[in-house]
Amino acid sequence: MSENQADVIVVGAGPAGSTTAYHLAQAGLDVLLLEKTAFPREKICGDGLTPRAVTQLVRMGIDTSESNGWLHNKGLRILAGGVTLTLDWPELAAHPNYGLVRPRADFDELLARQARKAGARVLENCNVTGPILDPRTSRITGVTAKLGPEKTETEFRAPLVVAADGNSTRLSIAMGLHKREDRPMGVAYRAYYKNPRHNDDYLESWLELSDAKNPDRLLPGYGWIFGMGDGTSNIGLGILDTSKAFGHVDYRDMMRRWLASTPEEWELTEENRTCPIRGAALPMGFNRKPHYTRGLLLVGDAGGMVNPFNGEGIPYAMESGELAARVIAQANARTGTYARELALSDYPRILGETYGGYYTLGRLFVKLIGNPKVMQLATQRGLSHPMLMKFTLKLLANLTDPRGGDAMDRIINGIAKVTPRA
Repeated sequence: MSENQADVIVVGAGPAGSTTAYHLAQAGLDVLLLEKTAFPREKICGDGLTPRAVTQLVRMGIDTSESNGWLHNKGLRILAGGVTLTLDWPELAAHPNYGLVRPRADFDELLARQARKAGARVLENCNVTGPILDPRTSRITGVTAKLGPEKTETEFRAPLVVAADGNSTRLSIAMGLHKREDRPMGVAYRAYYKNPRHNDDYLESWLELSDAKNPDRLLPGYGWIFGMGDGTSNIGLGILDTSKAFGHVDYRDMMRRWLASTPEEWELTEENRTCPIRGAALPMGFNRKPHYTRGLLLVGDAGGMVNPFNGEGIPYAMESGELAARVIAQANARTGTYARELALSDYPRILGETYGGYYTLGRLFVKLIGNPKVMQLATQRGLSHPMLMKFTLKLLANLTDPRGGDAMDRIINGIAKVTPRA
């Protein structure tokens, strides 16, 4: 096989793409992982990982110890309505009881290195420009790309291609797959700030944002503060398209007004901001389908797999990557076009079975909290009941034991199972 040919091409070396490439290489397939930039590179993200993401890192053989540069956290601290509630991550068989924090620039490079170590061929500075289609079947048979600093026009060929190129996913769009407007979309903005709270043992979530300019009213959206352990914290805010303010506010100004209302001793001032405030879209609840068509599989943000409940994308990017790799490996082992397509067509079904009901619940949740009165009532009543909030944490972070588990796990799993799939 030539250097421009492979069993599978994976476009994009974020968490979804690198995880897909890792598991494909582990299964013995020849895989090309194409990344448009060079590592290390920045990504807009909160940098906080729940135990669900830790599980995927362990499955990839990555050392998640503190001695290997990971900052561990014990759980989630929730602030709203003048109440602060601290919740530890649940004790589960399926997931560890700790989360992690690591900058995305470092995190993504680490995953790509692990894919390369497993045998994947990783090409950086390789900007994929479009699909190569079989004129008879319209099936994807490879991609065109601009390679290296010289932007040399290059073709790469493979019978299967995985789109892991994020929310913008130019490859999926070129194949005729567009966003579904009936699915939730969020936007998040974040920056790093020097401050004394950088060694926090808990991820911090703000369900209400105070406005320094107008103390009598709240800003739209939610916020977070994740200590990085290096003298800085990753601080950001998000807003959902169910809010009337979505797309109609200056998010950077919102951030400044919120942080100006925080205690002075936290030192969250403009002078302590170490980088520009940048934003990114959060595609939720399967907002692009089908997840398999004509030789193309979608993973992570390209397939709209962000959790509608909490805006978390990394564990679902990694999980969908492993699922896609498993399906591809099965298809590759079969002879005959029909048998291979039968295996590949199972990918959307597996995704629907795994996340479909849960994402539908998430869509309903997003609609409810888009109403400020509902959100206010929920925070006022809910935060005063620790047992209810423990249940809510399991639901929002999707942290349950799929088999057995406690009564909360069985209720959440049961509801998700009987809810129509997204």
